[in-house]
Amino acid sequence: MEAEIRIARHIRALRLALAAFAVAAALSAAPATADDGPVVVELFTSQGCNSCPPADAILGELANSDGVIALALHVDYWDYLGWRDSFALPGHVKRQKAYRASLGTRAIYTPQIMIDGATDVVGNREDEIQKAIRAAQATPNPAHVGFDDLNGRMIARVAPNEDQAAPSKPAAVWMVTYAEPQTVAIQRGENAGRTITYYNVVTSWVKMGEWRGEATNYDAPMPEGAAGAVVLVQEGKAGPILGAAEYRR
Repeated sequence: MEAEIRIARHIRALRLALAAFAVAAALSAAPATADDGPVVVELFTSQGCNSCPPADAILGELANSDGVIALALHVDYWDYLGWRDSFALPGHVKRQKAYRASLGTRAIYTPQIMIDGATDVVGNREDEIQKAIRAAQATPNPAHVGFDDLNGRMIARVAPNEDQAAPSKPAAVWMVTYAEPQTVAIQRGENAGRTITYYNVVTSWVKMGEWRGEATNYDAPMPEGAAGAVVLVQEGKAGPILGAAEYRR
């Protein structure tokens, strides 16, 4: 019996190793050709901001658009108005402040949209948002991102695109997870009495490593319960996004 158990364990280990090799081989075969890639749209929003619901609705439309990765980053600095944002994370305020420093602006605000980490647009101005997205789509990304989910771990490969300059400094490789659409009945604050649906609410950030311009594999645990995940490559703390890909369950 013990011999049979050992044999079964060896067979299981061999299958896992073969599966890992297959994923790595598939990722290694990913073409490093120039492409526009998806545009990353980050909305800084709050349940306590009365200017945000139109922006939240716009993000919901973008979440179902081809060629766009839409992420909602809820902040907590409007909580003092009487309603605590149930989705807010302290890291989102830090990220927004990092964008402020990168852009050289004085203040942070909601609703604010950042497009590919480089363009700042007021989040409820749909025409300006669409114009900025089209401009970003016309610019090829320096990095090509591909990935797979292997036994609960996210395996990502970042490779340089042809004819695009490699980053002059190491770029951060992030895995970002988001939740299913959620509807909230707001009882206090500026949006008291309103029921609002929120889309692609960011729930976690995990740094997978740094990218130095060469084809590289990364891995990180896939948190349970996430509706989807995004792997993105970004210069500095909050610089231009060089490439991204989205995984949906």
